[in-house]
Amino acid sequence: MIAVDAVVVTAMPDEAAPFVARADFVGPVTRVGHAQHRMVTLAGRQVLLVVSGIGLVNAATAAAVAINATHPRALISAGSAGGVGVDVRVGDVVVGSQYVYSGADARAFGYELGQVPGMPEVYAAEQALHDGAAAAAVDLRVLSGTVLSGDAFIDASRVDAIRASFPGALATDMESAALAHASHLYGVPFLSVRGISDLCGPVANDDFLTHVDDAADRSAAVVCALLGSMADEPEPHLVP
Repeated sequence: MIAVDAVVVTAMPDEAAPFVARADFVGPVTRVGHAQHRMVTLAGRQVLLVVSGIGLVNAATAAAVAINATHPRALISAGSAGGVGVDVRVGDVVVGSQYVYSGADARAFGYELGQVPGMPEVYAAEQALHDGAAAAAVDLRVLSGTVLSGDAFIDASRVDAIRASFPGALATDMESAALAHASHLYGVPFLSVRGISDLCGPVANDDFLTHVDDAADRSAAVVCALLGSMADEPEPHLVP
């Protein structure tokens, strides 16, 4: 078993690249199941950088394997996201305070919209990680709020329904809630830090393709600042 300070999960190689560029040490890529693993040193911390593939199942499966292999102090979701909050702009970074499945609906059985039966209504970020990222000393606009996740890319045809169902949400991606779910099951502190690449509008796909690299770089900047500020032995508390 390799002990690490954090496992950082990205969906795509383009989202992992900014971490490799910032690393003081970069190990070789190894394939573990469907995911790519690479040991790196970032801000003096030992990090397992994972490329999981896109989607809820890919992310959760990769997280479970990585957690079992390293028993990390934190699991961090990084990369890009779409902005759904009315005040969110391309170029912002959203630090998730809580995570919800946009496609989960078991209200017929008394659960909340977005809640998987038997699981929490929302998955809360770990307090120290959240506060460290929200206060990161970077020249970026960093917002805190709810992150939604589902297996559908949210464009103009879907965004109005998402905003109506989850009026407080700031961002949407395809991995963070599943990673928060896995962290909950394994008892590992979790945080998602996502750069906004598009606003889920009529040109969301074009915006994503244009801005995904920039969004990933901004996410990495905040995550690296967070890693540098991590206490040696953090006490996990959930965001209220």
